[in-house]
Amino acid sequence: MLPSVEVQCPYCGEPIDLVVDDSAGDQRYIEDCQVCCRPIVVAVSLDEDGQPHVAVYAEDEA
Repeated sequence: MLPSVEVQCPYCGEPIDLVVDDSAGDQRYIEDCQVCCRPIVVAVSLDEDGQPHVAVYAEDEA
């Protein structure tokens, strides 16, 4: 089962749930906000224990 994390959209500020595929290791991709539909850059990194850490950015901040 893929982990789900709640993040805040950098544009509209609404909380959104993202399903994170942590099997691919560190990654960056773009996902549209479920509320305002603007493109969010999602950065996933894994710590030493394999736990995912997710950061989100507006497209022009990344």
